[in-house]
Amino acid sequence: MNLLRNIKSKNSRGRDITMYLLTVGTAILIALIASMFSFRIDLTSDRRFTLSDPTKNILSAIQNDIYIQVYLDGDMPVEFKRLRRNLRDMLEEFRIASGKKIGYTFINPSAPEDEMERDRRRVELINRGIDPVSIMDRDREGGNIERILFPGFIVNYNNISIPVNFLRNDPGRSSGENLISSVEGLEYELIRAVATVTADTVYRVAFIEGHGEHDETEVADITLELAKYFTIDRGAIGGVPGALDRYAAIIIAGADQAFGEDDKLVIDQYLMNGGRILWLIDEVYVNRDSLTSGGSMALYNPLNIEDQLFKYGVRINPEIVQDMDCLIIPVRNTITESQQNYIPVPWIYYPLLYPSAESPVTRNINKVKGEFVNSLDTVGGDAAVRKEFLLASSPYSRTVTPPRIIALSEYRNPPPEELFNRSFIPVAVKMEGNFPSLFAGRRREYNGDPLVERSRYSRMVVVADGDIIRNEVSWSGGVPDPLPLGYDRYSRQTFGNKDFIINVMNWLVDDTGITGLRSREVKLRLLDSGRIRGNRLFWQLLNIAAPLLILAAVAVTVIFVRRKRYGRIS
Repeated sequence: MNLLRNIKSKNSRGRDITMYLLTVGTAILIALIASMFSFRIDLTSDRRFTLSDPTKNILSAIQNDIYIQVYLDGDMPVEFKRLRRNLRDMLEEFRIASGKKIGYTFINPSAPEDEMERDRRRVELINRGIDPVSIMDRDREGGNIERILFPGFIVNYNNISIPVNFLRNDPGRSSGENLISSVEGLEYELIRAVATVTADTVYRVAFIEGHGEHDETEVADITLELAKYFTIDRGAIGGVPGALDRYAAIIIAGADQAFGEDDKLVIDQYLMNGGRILWLIDEVYVNRDSLTSGGSMALYNPLNIEDQLFKYGVRINPEIVQDMDCLIIPVRNTITESQQNYIPVPWIYYPLLYPSAESPVTRNINKVKGEFVNSLDTVGGDAAVRKEFLLASSPYSRTVTPPRIIALSEYRNPPPEELFNRSFIPVAVKMEGNFPSLFAGRRREYNGDPLVERSRYSRMVVVADGDIIRNEVSWSGGVPDPLPLGYDRYSRQTFGNKDFIINVMNWLVDDTGITGLRSREVKLRLLDSGRIRGNRLFWQLLNIAAPLLILAAVAVTVIFVRRKRYGRIS
């Protein structure tokens, strides 16, 4: 009997060893097979770790290695640590999708203990195009400390470097909202820089001259920014057929003189052949230099392109937008002949324009500063042209028509608030599709070829304000010093003018679809800081005691079960 029991015991032990070895062998085999394949599953509801198809296409085509230096590291508030973690996750997705051709590192510019070395690094980053941000934080003793952060990165590829500042800093939003919009834009900012440095060809963009457009100094800042992505030229059309053919896009900024028919024909046929156009024009002339000396007469100033824009599907109205949500400007107030001071007043002729939250071109950018803005309307029902408004006035605005005297003294007797009864007056529109030619039926040939009467797919943006692209200029010793576009010297705020122009230009020439990434939404589950402060002790006890209580309950349950089971055997 005992012998039979021993034999059964040995057979059972043998089966157990065999099953164990079989299980281990199967696990090793599965692991080896799995190592030959790579797959990732995104379980987040907003698919934040899933790259878009345009991004994957660009990353899969990378030939040489790309190195990205991120300058957001070291001691920082929790919000910035969260932003850094999201950026690290996104970079890891880029590394995998590119076949490990993308490498990255996080650098702390404030790491050196030597103050001179630390300052040298910071100045070097600023010179390379990475903007610093000053924030207040808590030190280990609970006191306040100022930290200088550089939320930006530099993409390096084949001796080409592009700096990118990815922190959104809209003063009209909370820090949490700015954090969310920064996270939402990470994929777009990264892939736009990668696509730029790896592009086989660099697009050419031209500022058109010859019709009173802004000079080089007045658009110096945006020219410098656009030069990171495009080759920038300037010049007059001169009525020369084909003068614009080599450009991916043209910019007509602030024209105040009439266009000749020859130039209109060149622009028209450029569009018909797929050219892209950014129009920044208004049809009411105001002499700003005369505002402080009695006033300036606002006059209707037609540019002889009204019929052309109307044919394409838009009309700029010769009227000036007044808005209660406007820029604050300093106005000289004379107390006595020998005593003068400046007082801040709202200037309703400089509206702060609202970007559309629905369009990828304007999503998550600051309000745009305008000056003597006109309104516009879309016209016609051409189904081949799709239209979408990009900028509009606030809910409390109205329009006035020329001729009209405008003087700074108007602030003393502002219009009654009930007159500002128009909401979201359109100021900018983007259009895409197949445009009809202005010269269809009027001409048969252009430059020796048959006139193109309907364009192939193309795009344009029309802005009813020529000054949105114009930067302020500071003069020192007769030397001009262009200020950043959108920067207001009085309030020291930077509005969204530069982001708007950059996004528009990237959309105009973008045939890959990466501009659509700006519509991406990421939901961050931010903690309620008010509730945390009010119930701090409760949450501390819950986080410390709850895991210990759960662990103790599990231990007691295991001991009870073991005693009950094995007590019967004994």
